[in-house]
Amino acid sequence: MTDHDPAIVVEGLRKKYGDKQALDGLDLTVRSGTVQGILGPNGAGKTTAVRIMSTLLRPDDGRVEVAGIDARTRADEVRSRIGLLGQSAAVDEELSGRQNLEMFGRLYHLGARRASARAEELLTRFGLADTGTKAVKQYSGGMRRRLDLAASLICEPRVLFLDEPTTGLDPRGRTEVWNAVRSLVSGGTTVLLTTQYLEEADQLADRIAVINHGKVIAQGTVDELKTKTGGDRIDVVLHDTSRLARAALLLPGAATVDEDRRLVSASVGDRMAALTETVRALEAAGIVAEDIAVRRPTLDEVFMHLTKTEAEAA
Repeated sequence: MTDHDPAIVVEGLRKKYGDKQALDGLDLTVRSGTVQGILGPNGAGKTTAVRIMSTLLRPDDGRVEVAGIDARTRADEVRSRIGLLGQSAAVDEELSGRQNLEMFGRLYHLGARRASARAEELLTRFGLADTGTKAVKQYSGGMRRRLDLAASLICEPRVLFLDEPTTGLDPRGRTEVWNAVRSLVSGGTTVLLTTQYLEEADQLADRIAVINHGKVIAQGTVDELKTKTGGDRIDVVLHDTSRLARAALLLPGAATVDEDRRLVSASVGDRMAALTETVRALEAAGIVAEDIAVRRPTLDEVFMHLTKTEAEAA
């Protein structure tokens, strides 16, 4: 496998649990040295796909290649080249951070000296060197997750699977994990990330695949997916909620109204022309705006648009 080869190739992946089709012909290619985000509603098949790619589960059908190796026929070789950070903590809270990492090193047959050296490297890398002798039960949430991440890197994997890595963390802990992931990717690691936090995918992912009903329904860069919702949006916040309906008629294109936020919003083409036109139209109608802004759609809006569109087409 070279740096130009895909790190993960999935073709026609299928998995069924009883009568439920968890994966229904999933196709995905992940470029080496990038972060591939996987988004989807609960039950879409995200975790099943990760479990199959990381050799924890066998598919019913389809091709899975990770780090240039067939994951179905050479699972042991794939495991020696990947790391996995699941939703639940894998470290022992009674042990120190250093003891946890040394234990994982021994489990990977590194030998006592190499396991100790690797633990020291990772504690330093993730900003945990000063806490290496402290019991994990005394760590903050962000520190525990960084230790989890360090443990998944004991064998220096080419591909790292992160399954909702920041669930339950506060904003500070989430930022700590994000910075650690960015550091890994800058060093050449390929990351496949599943998350429920759309801001997390927006921050980290080079490309995103949206999964629903066991298959990919859209994929591309964040900007490419945002364009699918109709491009930029103009938001107008009014002081007087009774004027929302009238203001909606003055915006270019079809507008939506959010009474709770006193907000009128619409997709626009030319940003500056739309802004100028809207300001003039509101002034002419005697409608006072507290705030007017032109912005890119959020990933939340993209997600809702894509999954709603698919549901309507079904």
